[in-house]
Amino acid sequence: MKKIIYLIVLVLFVACSNEPQPIDYGKDNCDFCEMTIVSKAYAAQAVSGKGKQYKYDAIECMVNHQLQHNYNMPVNLVANFEQPGTMISVNEANFVINDSIKSPMGGNLAAFKKKSAVVNTESGDIFNWQELKTIFLENDSLTTSY
Repeated sequence: MKKIIYLIVLVLFVACSNEPQPIDYGKDNCDFCEMTIVSKAYAAQAVSGKGKQYKYDAIECMVNHQLQHNYNMPVNLVANFEQPGTMISVNEANFVINDSIKSPMGGNLAAFKKKSAVVNTESGDIFNWQELKTIFLENDSLTTSY
């Protein structure tokens, strides 16, 4: 009986974990637009305070989803454009919007580590996480519902 109780408690703790689960590229679907997540250079993910996992095929999907539902997620990760498949916290990222970036949902948006040599004043418009959310709130062409 003690083993069963121990197992139940263990399962409850694991189920409520705030740790992000890896994205299964080519199989997981975006929680916003429902497209299959295939690009490791643009993906994003979030985890709620209760441990619910949200996975996105593009950063713009994560921003739109959180703004539309007024979510404030404690864990927000984005793909580092320079190292596709490597996720970084939104607080460690600069976000670049540039027509040369072809993100899956057409937002022309990518994330780079803040100290990246690639990001400079000629890279396009550069934003931190809070600025990016404000840009999406103020610009109806970026805020979309799928």
